[in-house]
Amino acid sequence: MRRLLYIPVNSKTEDQSVSKTVGRAFVDTWMERTSEYEMVELDLYREYIPELNAKFFRSRAQLVTGEAYAALGQDEQGAVDRINQLCDQFLSADMYVIAAPMWSVFFPAILKRYLDCVIQHGKVIYVSSEKVEGLLGNKERNMVYIQSSGGVYPALVSAKFNHGVNYLHDIFKFLGIQRFEKIMVEGVDTPKVGRDKAIEKARGDIDTVIGKLLP
Repeated sequence: MRRLLYIPVNSKTEDQSVSKTVGRAFVDTWMERTSEYEMVELDLYREYIPELNAKFFRSRAQLVTGEAYAALGQDEQGAVDRINQLCDQFLSADMYVIAAPMWSVFFPAILKRYLDCVIQHGKVIYVSSEKVEGLLGNKERNMVYIQSSGGVYPALVSAKFNHGVNYLHDIFKFLGIQRFEKIMVEGVDTPKVGRDKAIEKARGDIDTVIGKLLP
């Protein structure tokens, strides 16, 4: 059984959040069209995502173990345990679906905190004095990023505003993810488009993206 890890990133409820609404439509449609996947959901605003601390690491991107772990306080050990749990969950996935709003031409900070938790040496990346490389190319994995935004950003200026999309594309490619697809839910706050039209267009994009990824 393959695993889809669905990661919504918004403190709003699903009925209030455009990115969560489209994200739910995507994963529901995906699960309806294939029996090969199970879905695991990780809502970053409802789950414990530790803030990283130098005490947690014995080297770059490698968590403490043994005596160094034992020397930590109970809460600090709990944070290290949770980071390891999040990393193992991330590694177990065959497909990642992240749904988030554009905030300050990026994405909510908690998503970056989560990525910092899971990108660990010896598991997701390999770090040496000579090189740093991603380790997720050992099996087929896909990534879909769903981003909602109040404005509309034509292709000519998109790169200046969609820094979150560009960052996720680059980091997941570096980690070894073979396919990266995106669904841009734009114009949510504009009179010409608005929330309902933006969501309706995104539903068509869902069909297009799933058609690319499913055989």
